[in-house]
Amino acid sequence: MGPLEIALILLISFFVLVLLRVPVSFALGLATVPIYLLHERLSVTLLFTEMFKAYNSFLLLAVPFFLLAANLMNAAGITDRLICFAKALVGHFPGGIGHVNVTVSMLFAGISGSSTADSAGIGAIMIPAMKKEGYDTPVSVAITACSSVMGVIIPPSVLMIIWGGVMSVSIGGLFLAGVIPGIAIGVSMMVAVYIYAKRRNYPRYPLATRQEFTSSLGHAFLALLTPLIIVGGISAGFFTPTEASLVAVLYSLLLGMVVYKKLDWTGLTKVFYESARFSAIALFAVGTASAFAFLLAFFKVPEVLVGQLAGLSMGFVGTGLMIALSFLVIGMFIDAIPAIIILGTVLWPVAEAANYHPIHFAIIGVVSLAFGLVTPPYGLCLLITCALGGVKVVDTLKEVFTILVPMLIVLLLIILLPDLVLWLPRWLMDSIS
Repeated sequence: MGPLEIALILLISFFVLVLLRVPVSFALGLATVPIYLLHERLSVTLLFTEMFKAYNSFLLLAVPFFLLAANLMNAAGITDRLICFAKALVGHFPGGIGHVNVTVSMLFAGISGSSTADSAGIGAIMIPAMKKEGYDTPVSVAITACSSVMGVIIPPSVLMIIWGGVMSVSIGGLFLAGVIPGIAIGVSMMVAVYIYAKRRNYPRYPLATRQEFTSSLGHAFLALLTPLIIVGGISAGFFTPTEASLVAVLYSLLLGMVVYKKLDWTGLTKVFYESARFSAIALFAVGTASAFAFLLAFFKVPEVLVGQLAGLSMGFVGTGLMIALSFLVIGMFIDAIPAIIILGTVLWPVAEAANYHPIHFAIIGVVSLAFGLVTPPYGLCLLITCALGGVKVVDTLKEVFTILVPMLIVLLLIILLPDLVLWLPRWLMDSIS
């Protein structure tokens, strides 16, 4: 069997299993079984060997710890403090609470590293509040879902940790590279909210006084230090990403149990359980996706793909658009973590041949996959926010795609302007050239 036949068997098997409603992580593993059985040099035991090799990584410990830190911050009432600060900061703009929603997501993204934690924690508070202020339910849900994607773009980011581990890219560099694109996406969303507010006459809050602003900043200050501690510590070389994730957990525990006193032992038990459950789901997908990617590499599928695309002479911009489109499409169907392991490893030789910097390539992939969190049929953040808002997914699609338009323009700028991504890492890290 040649690379084409192998790729077809894997992809057809996978999509058939997904259509049969087999969970994606299981579908990735089961899709590899026919190849292991049919090829004389391979055996099914290799499936488990490759999965174990993927799990045997010190770096992967950062994933459950960052998820735990995000859940601890949610349980500690950090979200309420961030909302008060965001209200004082941007609530006076037309459509006030919509801008608050976006700003809170940007602030919480710098703490959580997880879009699902963002959509669940913030959505539970902001969607009812927006409806109370006169926002239509589909608009409330769409703004909350789309703003939550910044959770994996603004550092720290679970996806960037996975990417750095799989592709051997500096995680500190990735974190710094996500700052400007993340802020740009947030600003583009605020432009969309402003247009909605003007057209539908959504209300605004009174301009906060200096005392109100100072008070809200003081209440949120300790929480706002979290991204500075994590990203600054990694970039300065004080600790590794895994050590940083543990620091984030300890800091979250300190705020929740000692400073704010919102966490008790009962609440802590629930947070540990939910964090462990979600981490298990995410990390199981890492193992099966690694086994899937091993077969693609074993049969030289990436090399064949590079050879085919080289003949098209797409150039730098054309290659970037193809990469973004590939991640956008795959992100509509499967979770971002297995998509990174499978598609990232396949497309990197293509990007390298077009002279892409590994960090630039990574940010294009992460941002594109983040948008997949709000596009059906997968769209996990969209599903969460629709459930919280009590509305059908189909009823929100018009608003979601409207808000996605300026976000996609930012993605295009990321492709066209590499310095938008690379300036900050090059400035702050001598190792990034």
